Amino acid sequence: MLRNKHILLGVTGGIAAYKSAWLVREFVKAGAEVQVVLTRSATEFVTPLTLSTLSQREVIVEMFPPSKDRPADRWTKHIDLGMWADVMLIAPATANVLAKIAQGIADDFLTTLVLALRCPIVLSPAMDVDMYLNEATQQNISTLKQLGCRVIDPDSGELASGLSGPGRLPDIDRLVRTLDQILDHAHQDLKGTNIIVTAGPTHEPIDPVRYVGNSSSGKMGFALANAAALRGGTVTLISGPVSLRTPRNVRRIDVRTASEMQKAVELEFANADALIMAAAVADYAPAQVAEQKLKRENQKGESMNLELRKNPDILRTIGQTKKNRVVVGFALETERGPENAKRKLAEKNLDLIILNNPREEGAAFGGDTNVVTIISPTGESRSLPKMSKFDVANEILDQVARLLKARMSH
Repeated sequence: MLRNKHILLGVTGGIAAYKSAWLVREFVKAGAEVQVVLTRSATEFVTPLTLSTLSQREVIVEMFPPSKDRPADRWTKHIDLGMWADVMLIAPATANVLAKIAQGIADDFLTTLVLALRCPIVLSPAMDVDMYLNEATQQNISTLKQLGCRVIDPDSGELASGLSGPGRLPDIDRLVRTLDQILDHAHQDLKGTNIIVTAGPTHEPIDPVRYVGNSSSGKMGFALANAAALRGGTVTLISGPVSLRTPRNVRRIDVRTASEMQKAVELEFANADALIMAAAVADYAPAQVAEQKLKRENQKGESMNLELRKNPDILRTIGQTKKNRVVVGFALETERGPENAKRKLAEKNLDLIILNNPREEGAAFGGDTNVVTIISPTGESRSLPKMSKFDVANEILDQVARLLKARMSH
């Protein structure tokens, strides 16, 4: 997938910067065009001349080079490269640069370019073990993942400081393979399609401060929205209450209850090509919502009865009216998974259903990985091993893209 691709390689000021020369060489050997961008600190570890010679392109360091050397178009170079690139890799990515990207700081050419990107961005953190494990760094990495960046975990081993632990830049082969895989899923096969993704839980109020809900984190739905946008789709993300940041190039609608989600889905579905219902919609809601907070001392006896009513079945309603559109559902099951999933698939007239069990290792609520089985109406099922939710999202979107292509050809 690297042949004829445009790769931006960002290099920041860590000892592993010297390995960037091997990276450039491997990308060029694979047939890619490589534009290298260095931070000022990175030039202390590797010279622009070395990387310019290997890439056969000018290496960019300064946002504003001396006027006498500045091309007329330099002030828009970050915009031009943001549209030129198929993918950007920052390796090594220091703690400082991770923090700046996570907060949207643009104080040099590299960080300004990141904000202008329209392509996938891949970050390969490399630093000393204590810096990597510092809570601030880990929070920034988590934020970056939520924003849709792909983060490659560092290798463990002996570090430049003499300490040992996680923080080493991965082998060059691993970095090249990762970019190859990402580009394989970054082809624009969803361009021109409108995709709706739902995510997170719904909260059904009992009173002004309490609700009936579930433990969904929304991460699977957000990964689907991010992956669909990277593949060229026009993506609308309808999310219940979660603490996740909106992925790049995704339009977000926030809802709270199942009723609000139903209204949003039905309104958006009129112009959609596909709906992926990853939200964990509450099956029941309190029949009566108290106007004031329910006081313990006002309740008689040692228990309180809460009457529940059924929530609308959004998937069933959509499935009955979908016509030529693709509808994908999720089945979270703790027993008789395949049997229950296939029943839901048929009853709700779905095109695919994604089965998972939160008790399975790697599939728990709130995690960054998932273990799923993709089931089609023909009975064909494909069980995936534990993988990142972003990778699971792309496996699902592969199927959605095929279905859309088949229907658009008829």
